[in-house]
Amino acid sequence: MMTMAAEAKVWRSRLIASAILAVVVFGGLGAGLAVGLFGPAAQPTVQIGGPFTLTDQTGAKLSDTDLRGKPFTVFFGFTHCPEVCPTTLWEMSEALKALGPDADRLRVLFISVDPTRDTPEVLSRYMQSFDPRIVGLTGTEQEVEAAGKAYRAYWEKVPTADGDYTMNHTASIFMMDGTGRFVGTIAYEEQADARLAKLKRLIAGT
Repeated sequence: MMTMAAEAKVWRSRLIASAILAVVVFGGLGAGLAVGLFGPAAQPTVQIGGPFTLTDQTGAKLSDTDLRGKPFTVFFGFTHCPEVCPTTLWEMSEALKALGPDADRLRVLFISVDPTRDTPEVLSRYMQSFDPRIVGLTGTEQEVEAAGKAYRAYWEKVPTADGDYTMNHTASIFMMDGTGRFVGTIAYEEQADARLAKLKRLIAGT
């Protein structure tokens, strides 16, 4: 039987591999697709983003059409996440604080990839640890899968030694403009100044 330390080491290795994969895949996509915001015009080769309808932590429905007119970011994770998700949400909370009044021009979404455990009630308690402007979203398995497919997000259920499970998932944040067009990513644990600069450009639309 694996010790807790050994199990944690295996999980960390898997998570790092997933993060590296996300950086390679979505970093490459970001370079090619962030055309309107970060570089000269080019033709996107892969569509990121699309229609979805999910339920927020208050029990209200939120769809992609509700987001039109304001840039937004999307991060896929889950409330039982030991490190990546709370770290990312804390970093985004700090970024919103640093943006000052401009933060009100940005929507920040956290979509759970574990809808079985992450009900609106669970999300409501979890999101209290972060900036109140961050919206937690969940839904049925089919609704979450549809959102993940639209954003080319990856996740898988990983059984643990105690008979429970955790989730391996994409660690990047997707940045979308006010029309719902993908313009780039923020990598896991990206430098704070680089993250803030990207968000400022996203809000400014330049």
